[in-house]
Amino acid sequence: MLSLIAAAVVPAFGRLTVTADPDGVPAGGGIVVANHTSLADPAVVVAALRRHGIEPVVLATAGLWRVPVLGSALRREGHIAVHRGTARAAESLEAAAAALASGRSVLLYGEGRLPGRRDAGESAPGPFRSGLARLAAATGAPVVPVGQAGVRRLCSGGRVKQLAGTVTAPLRRPGLHVHIGAPLRLPAGVPEATHRAREAVTDAWRTAVLALGEPLPGQRRCSVCSASTNTLGSCCPL
Repeated sequence: MLSLIAAAVVPAFGRLTVTADPDGVPAGGGIVVANHTSLADPAVVVAALRRHGIEPVVLATAGLWRVPVLGSALRREGHIAVHRGTARAAESLEAAAAALASGRSVLLYGEGRLPGRRDAGESAPGPFRSGLARLAAATGAPVVPVGQAGVRRLCSGGRVKQLAGTVTAPLRRPGLHVHIGAPLRLPAGVPEATHRAREAVTDAWRTAVLALGEPLPGQRRCSVCSASTNTLGSCCPL
């Protein structure tokens, strides 16, 4: 139901486009890991995945289960509360492993938190926590890297700015893009596996940013042709 709602609602707030690598959609259950930049990420990513027939079990902060109506829907559909910093934190990985064993895909965010920046700009995925690598090692499930861009234009910054962004989004209709990378098998060691997963998600995120025609962080637009370049005008030496 939540996937259906996201698929219906997200296009009203922005122009969602989705691309995928060859074999970017796993036939069976997989661990979908996406970059985390905004409170609106889950809705956008779930809407994009549904276009490819994936309706994942979502791992999300336990506070959402206390929200009226939403919490009941999350419990009813088997989504997984993450109790970070408590003795119950490991329960989320156990529940995710059970979902994978049943043939479901699970969606999680390797960073485990939002970036600190307050503006609506893009930033590369931050450091990943070890939970993803440990879940992949315990289950043998493939990891599907997903990159999303543009979502910070829906919802970012402080509470007032987040509310303003959400309210005005149907008028602004910002571009949103989600790219689904090809599934990969992580190496056995947790540090190496965590690094490899972050690299794959970063590659997918770069693809999403470029699909929107936006420069990557640290780049500028050429004054001649408007292409993204590290040195202004270097692509058009006229």
